[in-house]
Amino acid sequence: MSAAPELHPDATPPVLRDRPEPGIVRLTLNRPKAYNSLSTGLMAALQAELDAIHADRSIKAVIIGAAGPGFCAGHDLKEIRANPGRQHYEALFRQCSLLMQSIVALPQPVIARVHGVASAAGCQLVASCDLAVAAETARFATPGVNIGLFCSTPMVALSRNVSRKHAMEMLLTGELLEARRAESIGLINRVVPEAALDEAALGFARTIAAKSPLTVKTGKEAFYRQLEMPLAQAYDYASRVMTENMLARDAEEGIDAFIGKREPHWEGR
Repeated sequence: MSAAPELHPDATPPVLRDRPEPGIVRLTLNRPKAYNSLSTGLMAALQAELDAIHADRSIKAVIIGAAGPGFCAGHDLKEIRANPGRQHYEALFRQCSLLMQSIVALPQPVIARVHGVASAAGCQLVASCDLAVAAETARFATPGVNIGLFCSTPMVALSRNVSRKHAMEMLLTGELLEARRAESIGLINRVVPEAALDEAALGFARTIAAKSPLTVKTGKEAFYRQLEMPLAQAYDYASRVMTENMLARDAEEGIDAFIGKREPHWEGR
């Protein structure tokens, strides 16, 4: 196992990239002094990394983690107050919304590796990832209501992960949730001791990287598309996806390998 990258507290750029294992990319938010708040610069850097990963067939899974004492404190409020005005606010939230949608649209599954606090847009980032593992000491919140700014954009991702009442509880109270509570309401998948966090995230990524990349891409896209459809439409759409999937070379190989009691050899087609 490759250890997490060693980071200097003042290191740049705002997002670091490494490959801990073949087929796996780890992106590390790297504004530790600002608790990895989502400045326009950090969001642009993360967007650029995701855009590059989107087209790279050698990458099978992505981990998003963070440097310093916490995962992400949300938007950079100092930057926001230094640039007041409708035009800047609209551009900022459009940039963030596109970033979150890029994670959902990425062919490769994205795993959030969470330690410390993930609040506001940081909690939105966790909710936007396909999977999430967190340290026992991690905390989650959408605390905008406490400063007169309802977490409306984080609400979009949050409400697509947890039930309405749990989402509204977080949004209306702004209170911090402990990791075990976040797991129980479906915001994250697993809670582990902080010392086991890297291995837990890598374990998910390693398992996914061993699957057919075509099958994973097909399934991820279909999962998010069918969620927004009425039941009958969702079944019609999923049946078409299954048919196309069955005609793929990897499906033939996977079935033949299962019948022949051997390991499959994926071709990604």
